[in-house]
Amino acid sequence: MTPHRAGRDIRAEPLVPPAPRGLRPATAPRVAVVGGGIAGLAAATALAERGVGTVLMERDAGLGGRLRGWPITLQDGSAATMTRGFHAFFRQYYNLRSLLRRADPDLGMLTPLPDYPLLHADGARDRFAGLPSAPPWNALAFAARSRGFPLREAAGVNIAAALQLLDVDVPGTYLRLDHIDAVEFLERVRFPRSARHLAFEVFSRSFFADPRLLSAAELATMFHIYFLGSSEGLLFDVPRSPFPQALWHPLTDHLERQGAEIRTSAPVAAVEPGNRSRFALRSGDGAVEEYDAVVLATDIGGLRALARSSPCLASPEWRKNIERLPSAPPFLVSRLWLDRPVRPHRQGFLGTGGFPTLDNISVLERYEDEAASWARRTGGSVVELHAYALPEGCDERAEHARLISQLHRVYPETASARIVDERTELRADCPLFLPGAFQSRPAIRTPDPWLVMAGDHVRVDLPVALMERAATSGFLAANVLLHRWGMPGHTVWSVPRRGRMSTARALAKWARSGMKSGRGSRARRP
Repeated sequence: MTPHRAGRDIRAEPLVPPAPRGLRPATAPRVAVVGGGIAGLAAATALAERGVGTVLMERDAGLGGRLRGWPITLQDGSAATMTRGFHAFFRQYYNLRSLLRRADPDLGMLTPLPDYPLLHADGARDRFAGLPSAPPWNALAFAARSRGFPLREAAGVNIAAALQLLDVDVPGTYLRLDHIDAVEFLERVRFPRSARHLAFEVFSRSFFADPRLLSAAELATMFHIYFLGSSEGLLFDVPRSPFPQALWHPLTDHLERQGAEIRTSAPVAAVEPGNRSRFALRSGDGAVEEYDAVVLATDIGGLRALARSSPCLASPEWRKNIERLPSAPPFLVSRLWLDRPVRPHRQGFLGTGGFPTLDNISVLERYEDEAASWARRTGGSVVELHAYALPEGCDERAEHARLISQLHRVYPETASARIVDERTELRADCPLFLPGAFQSRPAIRTPDPWLVMAGDHVRVDLPVALMERAATSGFLAANVLLHRWGMPGHTVWSVPRRGRMSTARALAKWARSGMKSGRGSRARRP
C-alpha cells in the first residue's frame, strides 16, 4: 500500500527506500515483533503487507502501548473505557496517519479540535487557531497577538542563538545543541520570560520531563516539527472513540487480513540463539519458538528486562547501553466523571502553564462518543487532568487531590460538582532525552543484522518525535529486514528536513562560524 500524503504542506518530503537487491527467500521468512504499541504495529503492518510471516507479541491484554485502553464499570453501573490519557494526532504525523489509513483510508476515526488554547496561571492566554499556515508568518502572527511576546523583551533576543531554531537539521542539530539542556538554551537565546511557558508547556513537557533534563536539540527539533519548519500547524485531531475502538480493533482486523498473527497477554521472557532459525523466543510460560528475525518494539522497561535475560543478544556493549537508558519522571492521569457539566464554552483540550502540577485539562464529551453518551444520559461531564514530571516516589492519592484543586481554580464550576467516579494512572515508562545522550541513543540497526529496534526512544535521523517517531521507526525497522530479503520497502514521509528559509540557514551558519572564531559579543554566547 502506498502511503497517503497527508496535510497541506507541499514541502513534506518522501523518503523512498532503496530498490531491493538479491533473491527473495524460497519460503516466507518468519519475524517476531515484540511489543504491540505504535512502533510494533507499524513494523508488523509493514512486514505482513510484504508477505512476511509476522507474529506480534504484546505482554498486556490489549494493543496500543501507551495508547492502550481497557474496559471498566463505573459506580453508577455504566460501562466505560479507561486509557492512559489524552494524545494529540497532529497533521504532520504523516507515518502514523499512514498506518491508521490501513484501517480507515479517510481517517474517519479522527475528529479535529477547533483550537489549541493555552492558559498561564497569571491569566495570560494564547491560542493557535486562526494563524497563517506557513512559517515564518505563523510565528510572527502568533508573537504579534500574544501577550507573552512584549516588544521590549523581544528586542533583547540573542539573534545569533535564535537563528539555530531556523536552521534545524537532523542529526546536525543534535551535534550542535545536544550538550546543553532546554532551559540553558532558552537563556542563551534570551527567549522572553513571559513566553517561556509556551516552550516549556507545549514542547518540553510533551516529553513528560523537567526542561532541565531535556536536550536542547530535542526542544529545537520540536519547534521545527510543529511550528517553524512545517506548515501543518499546531492544531490537531483526536480519536472520536476510545483508542481500542477507534484505532486498534480496526488495525487488528487489517493485520489479520494480511496474515499476521497477533498475541496479547504474551510476554517474551528472553531472546536466545535458535537451532534451525536465528532466534528462539522464550515466553513467560517457558515455551520456545524460533524466528528468522526479531523487531524489538517494547518500552524502555521491557527492553532493559530483555537485555538482562538474553545474554547472547546483539553484543555486550549494546546490552550495557540498553541497561543505561533513562526513563522520564512519573506522570499522572486523573479522570473524573462529574454529576454536572462544565460550562459550554470549555474547550475539548486546554494546555496550562505556571500551575503547581497541572499540565492540561481535557473535556472528553467534546470529542469522544463514549463520554458524550454518558454525559447526555447523566447530565454530567467527563474531565481528564494530566500532571507531568512528578517527583520520584510521589503519592498517587495526594497528587490526584492536588490536581482536582487546580481544576477547581481553572474551571470554578467543577468545585460544586459531585464526583460520580474517578480513576488514576500513575506511570513512569516514557523515554528521557537527557542532554548529551544523543550519540548513545539506540539505533534501529543493532550489531545483529537480523535484530532491529523501533520505538519513540530509538534514534531516527529525521525530524520526528513522540508518536510519529514511534511509527516512523517501525516502518524503517521493517524496511531494514525487507531490504535484506530482497523485498520492496515502504516510503516514509517527513516534514521538511531542513529549515525552510535559505537566508535564515545561511545566517545561522555565519553566526556559528562567528562563534568559533570569537567574532562579536553576541556571537560568542549561543
